[in-house]
Amino acid sequence: MKSWIAFWNILLKDMRTYYLKPPNVSWGIVFPLAWTGMFFVKSGRGLESLPLVLPGVVAVSVLFGTTSMLSVTVTFEKKNRTFERLLLAPLPLEVLMLAKTGGAIFFGILNAFIPVLMATFFLELPPVEWSIFIPAVALIALASTFLGLFIAVAVKEVFEAQTFSNFFRFPMIFLCGLFVPVSALPFFLRPFSYALPLTYGADLLHGSLRGEHFLPFALDFAILAIFCVVLFTLSLHNIKRRWIA
Repeated sequence: MKSWIAFWNILLKDMRTYYLKPPNVSWGIVFPLAWTGMFFVKSGRGLESLPLVLPGVVAVSVLFGTTSMLSVTVTFEKKNRTFERLLLAPLPLEVLMLAKTGGAIFFGILNAFIPVLMATFFLELPPVEWSIFIPAVALIALASTFLGLFIAVAVKEVFEAQTFSNFFRFPMIFLCGLFVPVSALPFFLRPFSYALPLTYGADLLHGSLRGEHFLPFALDFAILAIFCVVLFTLSLHNIKRRWIA
C-alpha cells in the first residue's frame, strides 16, 4: 500500500513540476503541430490530405511528447541530485521508474488525441477502429517513454538528452512508415525500419485509421510489447550499473 502511495506522489509531483517546461512545450506540442502544417503545405491539398497524414502525425506527437518529457524530468533531477535521493527510497526500482515515467506516458497519450481532435473539428473522418487505435497509442507511448528513459539515464544535461533523442527520433519519422510506406523505401533501408519500434506502432495506426497495414495486428502488438520490455529492462540495468552497483 505504501508503495502505491509513493508511486502516485512521485507521479503527481512530476506532472505538476515538469509538464509546462519549455522543452516539453516546444518539442512535445508545437513541433508535431508544425509538422502537420508542413505536410498540408507540401501536399497542396490543404485539409483534404489530413486523413492520409493523420496516423503519422499521431505517432510523431506521441514520440516527441514522451521523449521530451523524460529529457526534462530525469535529466533535471540527476543534475540536482534529487534522482539519487529517490533511488534511496524504500521502493522497488521497477515501481520507482514506472512512477517517473508514468507522467510521460500520460502526456504522450494525451498528445496523440490533439491531431485527432483537430481532424474531427475540420473534417468528417472515416470510421476509426478504436479497439486497435487506443491500445496502439498506449503501446507507442510506452515504447517511446522507455526509449526516452534509456537515453535520459545515459546523459547529464537536458540539451544532451534532446540531441541524443533526435538521433533516434528523426530517422524514425522517415524509416517507420509514418508518411512513406516501408515498402516504398530502398531495399537496403528496410532492415533498419523493422528494427525500430515505431514501425509496428505506425502499422497499427494506419490499420485503425485507414484500414491499411502490412502485418497482422496481433504481431504488431506483440513486437511493440517486446520492445517495451527490452527498453525498460535496459534502462533499469543502466541505472543499477551507474548509481546502485
